[in-house]
Amino acid sequence: MKVSSERILSTHVGSLPRPPDLLSFLEAKETGEALDEKAYEARLAEAVREVVAKEVAAGIDIVCDGELSKISYTFYLRHRLSGIGVARGGELEKPPQTAQHRDLLDHPDYEALLARKRGGAFWFSRTAVPYCNGPIAYRDRAPLETDLANLKAACAAAKPTEAFVNAASPGVLTKFVPDTYYKDEDAYVEALADALKEEYEAIHKAGFILQIDAPDLGSARHNQYQHLSDEEFLRIADRNIAALNHATAAIPPGSMRMHLCWGNYEGPHTHDIPLSKIFDACMRARPAGLSFEAANPRHAHEWEDLKGKKIPDDKILIPGMLDSTTNFVEHPRLVAQRIVNFASVVGRERVIAGADCGFATFAFGENAVAPSVVWAKFRALAEGARIATERLWR
Repeated sequence: MKVSSERILSTHVGSLPRPPDLLSFLEAKETGEALDEKAYEARLAEAVREVVAKEVAAGIDIVCDGELSKISYTFYLRHRLSGIGVARGGELEKPPQTAQHRDLLDHPDYEALLARKRGGAFWFSRTAVPYCNGPIAYRDRAPLETDLANLKAACAAAKPTEAFVNAASPGVLTKFVPDTYYKDEDAYVEALADALKEEYEAIHKAGFILQIDAPDLGSARHNQYQHLSDEEFLRIADRNIAALNHATAAIPPGSMRMHLCWGNYEGPHTHDIPLSKIFDACMRARPAGLSFEAANPRHAHEWEDLKGKKIPDDKILIPGMLDSTTNFVEHPRLVAQRIVNFASVVGRERVIAGADCGFATFAFGENAVAPSVVWAKFRALAEGARIATERLWR
């Protein structure tokens, strides 16, 4: 993972709005409908070329494929792992959302409003919910190899500074791919880590930064594990980090980054575990980079809490400068101010400007932020990084 001694680099978290025609292909794949595979593959390759070119044109230095081939950042693994079945139409006793966000339970009127904004229940919860029903192993590398080839071709054309590829953490899959086979969460996490090792290493060997998406270290506290104490949750976080470290043992820390978030939704977030409580555990994870929310109103203050933390010299902070849940476009000067705040904590050469989370975590037809606004936000991010560079290097 490159850092610059001359300027602030910019990046984002991963998922971007899927083009409507590509989304139709993805929905057909998830629901088992017939589709023209060659047409899908051609459109996917074209869409990845387009999105990488747009990222570079917007001023983003460290780009990705927008996760355009994935219906979500977790469900995609049912096409790659053995031991994953699909429940249809509410057949599964334990749904993927194993517990509602605790802050929404405090505000049922807002929960109802959010459901209406999302168009009711998630379409995939009614049609194709993945769950573990047998031994987990990596069975099909073809989708991964397609993603790597498409991104490599797109980068050869657009020439970004660097590129990353997203992959789910072992821990987050305990929520979104419920287990009915191992019936022991520790054993399930261990099996997932062993299987995902192949995907992680393949991404690294292809020459890309590996980004581990690990909201199990943040949002899981107020949904999946809301019944536990903070101390009990931190033990689970340590378990998940140990599994992640095992799965990435062959990859240099500097070739990886990890994303932490508290749930990519607009809401009260009054039960989010503070960054200060989970930060030390995150520093024990092998990836050198830590991407985390730092722009939304619930977490924008937390840069101050890092001043007293012992941050290892090899760690790089990738704080969110953009709120991924609202259509406000951050002013570049605000972005610059936020960058300078974090530079005051770890130094200017250990900060990369990022976003709070993805802009299309689930491949909905309509996400929270309009596509044109996403690109306006990216341009503001790049301009803010330029302004911060002038302030930090003048």
